[in-house]
Amino acid sequence: QVQLVESGGGLVQAGDSLRLSCAASGRTIGHYCMGWFRQAPGKEREFVAGISWTGRSTIYTDSVKGRFAISRDNAKNRVYLQMNSLKPEDTAAYYCAADVSPSAIVTTSVSEYDYFGQGTQVSVSS
Repeated sequence: QVQLVESGGGLVQAGDSLRLSCAASGRTIGHYCMGWFRQAPGKEREFVAGISWTGRSTIYTDSVKGRFAISRDNAKNRVYLQMNSLKPEDTAAYYCAADVSPSAIVTTSVSEYDYFGQGTQVSVSS
């Protein structure tokens, strides 16, 4: 079992920045691909960013490229999402996720991730 706890969300204005943090427990996540997803009211959960277990490979959904950055600190069992130039359309609950399969390939599919946290709310006003 992997427990994931997100923090760092909040209410900000358009153009502001936030840094989300995901703390993992139960297992070390050092050999797992990790991801961030988000879900707005009435919409499906969507992939935001993913990172390989080494941290050398990252992928992003097109709408956040150049604004968001995913990173990880395996020694601290943590994953981060730095969000800059926030827009009102970024408003959603953000979830950290772990893919515990042996694959080293970062996936964008929600069904490929085995564990999700409870989420942290990000609200961006215009």
